Amino acid sequence: MYRWIGEVVTRRARLVLALGVLAVVIAGVVGVGAFGKLQTDGFDDPDSDSSRAAALLDERFPGGADYVFVIAAGDGDVDSPLSSNAGAELTAQLRADPMLTDVVSYFDTRAGPMRSTDGAHALVTASIAPDQDADPAAVLERYDGTTAAGDALTVRIGGGEVVGEEIGGQIGRDLALAESIAIPLILVLLVLAFGNVVGALITLAVGLAAILGTFAELSILGSATDVSIYAVNLTSGLGLGLAVDYGLLMVARVREERAAGRDHVGAVRRAVETAGRTIGFSAATVAVALAALLVFPMYFLRSFAYAGIGVMLITAFSAIVLLPAGLTLLGDRVDAWRVPRIRGIRGEEAPTWARLARFVTRRPLLAALPVVAGLAVMTVPLAGIEFGTPDDRVLPTSASSRQAGDVLREDFAGDGTHPIQVVTGSAVADEPLASYAGRLSELDDVVRVDTRLGSYVDGALDSSVPVAGRQGQDADLLSVVSDLDPHSAAARQLVEDVRDETAPEGSATLVGGASAQLHDQMSGIGQRLPLVALWLVLTTVVILFLFTGSIVQPLRALVLNALGLAATLGAMVWVFQEGHLAGVLGFTPLPMDSSMMVLLFCVAFGLSMDYEVFVLGRIKEMRDRGLRGEEAVVHGLAHTGRIVSTAAALIAISFFAFCVSSVSFIQFFGLGTGLAILIDATLIRGVLLPAGIRLLGEVAWWAPRPLRALHRRVGLAEAASPPDRPAVPAR
Repeated sequence: MYRWIGEVVTRRARLVLALGVLAVVIAGVVGVGAFGKLQTDGFDDPDSDSSRAAALLDERFPGGADYVFVIAAGDGDVDSPLSSNAGAELTAQLRADPMLTDVVSYFDTRAGPMRSTDGAHALVTASIAPDQDADPAAVLERYDGTTAAGDALTVRIGGGEVVGEEIGGQIGRDLALAESIAIPLILVLLVLAFGNVVGALITLAVGLAAILGTFAELSILGSATDVSIYAVNLTSGLGLGLAVDYGLLMVARVREERAAGRDHVGAVRRAVETAGRTIGFSAATVAVALAALLVFPMYFLRSFAYAGIGVMLITAFSAIVLLPAGLTLLGDRVDAWRVPRIRGIRGEEAPTWARLARFVTRRPLLAALPVVAGLAVMTVPLAGIEFGTPDDRVLPTSASSRQAGDVLREDFAGDGTHPIQVVTGSAVADEPLASYAGRLSELDDVVRVDTRLGSYVDGALDSSVPVAGRQGQDADLLSVVSDLDPHSAAARQLVEDVRDETAPEGSATLVGGASAQLHDQMSGIGQRLPLVALWLVLTTVVILFLFTGSIVQPLRALVLNALGLAATLGAMVWVFQEGHLAGVLGFTPLPMDSSMMVLLFCVAFGLSMDYEVFVLGRIKEMRDRGLRGEEAVVHGLAHTGRIVSTAAALIAISFFAFCVSSVSFIQFFGLGTGLAILIDATLIRGVLLPAGIRLLGEVAWWAPRPLRALHRRVGLAEAASPPDRPAVPAR
């Protein structure tokens, strides 16, 4: 198939390239609208109790507190005459705003829970008016940072709507900054890697085509289903990185074939047949790894599968079809605009990598044991991992919702804006409701339980607290307020305790809120992890068996990948949970986001298999040419080591650029993916892969006789070099 593709692409190079350019232009036009269709939510399981509770709340209790206005008194006392008058004026202004409804203000109720412990802050909550679309950007613009009665009061705004708005806006700005850093830097390094400008530009063009194509895909999907805005970061990082990977491999193979005596068109065809086959397998391995994300119910994770699979297929197609067409038309000009005294990658064996491979294969245990020990040490922080979900603390301290959240956590006794919410399936009589609320208020770590009857503390009604609960349409809402961080393990245990309490007589209950959402998210992910592991193992075994004819090589690859990924995840716990680089990167240490951990694992696993295919494919090709044992490994690694390490450095840059983001889980994804790539391309592929093959010997290539027969029929390993054919001029 790849020989046929090479012939078609070189025969019809102008037509292929013209159609490709047209497709890219169309994709750019369609992809422009992607950002307006993407969502900032998607972390919850839609079938979980907490999601069903949220849906019931929206249905039975319209007008929940969408915005939380945190009011700071200029004189430090919200009850002073000056602050009280200013607060009353602000409350009247909010009630007159057509965007808002159900405004509840401390300056009206004087409710103790709406006043900070030091008396310096007060709360006003409001909901989105039913005849208005949610527009948190307008609310922020109108009220954030405003003052009342001179400097008597200052306003900061929190709540889920504002957090989502500020995260989405920050990501858009950060992505533009990251790309403005990564693209010029990658271009400069590509010029040095190729030794000339033209080769670098044509490779970068493949990446831009992949990014635009995937933006178009996300735009179309965003019109049909929920897609997370965070997927654009994966799109840009993978698009640039894989274009570098595939471009280096393809151009280096063309140069190698030309150096071996082929004419230019013949060299391009041979590169498509060999390097193109490797690229196809590489794209397949990464795509099936990302496909594992489709089993999760959270559309946040599924969105990365949509984006990742799309960018993989588009980049591979561009590298196998469009790039060879461009190389064909360029002819000898592919080496134009050379950089003086820079030879660049030309496909020949790299002496440094040959020496490393020879050392490793001669002393495999001596080379491998220190690497294994070092990676094992990096996994140690995983033993203390804790989990959470993103909240306002992923934002910088300059964000309004972050400032509001910090005040709520530090200065209010029991964060009433993030309670565990218990909603009943029907209206409950006063006596059973009071009994149920009393039992909930006696649970460990519960500060109070707000109901339509009043607030319950330690099993009894507290008449000093104004009534804060509500009765909806044939339902009751109870707010269980605790002094726990809503994302802590203790809060998740409290969710279980609340769910274990017997529901009030005559009604069922659903438990929601931030803590319940985290509990259900972790449960949903945990239940599906065995399926993900099984999928990754089976697909890896099948693909690498088809590629190599061995069932031992896939198992060896799985073991090495698991070691490298565990080391990467351990390092991320050390950085982002324990906070060892918090001062450098400017983030707040938090429990690890379970969704981002799963995402990093799947993406890094796929990219690890990308380099596995690069190196193993060339070693297999050397075996097919007659080399055995140590020599096949040495020559295979010598041919690919420099390409893999250069590509890894460049793709790592595209992900490390995300560290300039002000959103901590984007920093986590960029740093973690870049680190995983560098570990894999150097320690795993450079040391452990050749050491493993050397220690296994011929067993590394073993398969049962029936499978060997099957591989001879359906195997897709790179073909041996065919005899040269006369060149066919490109049209």
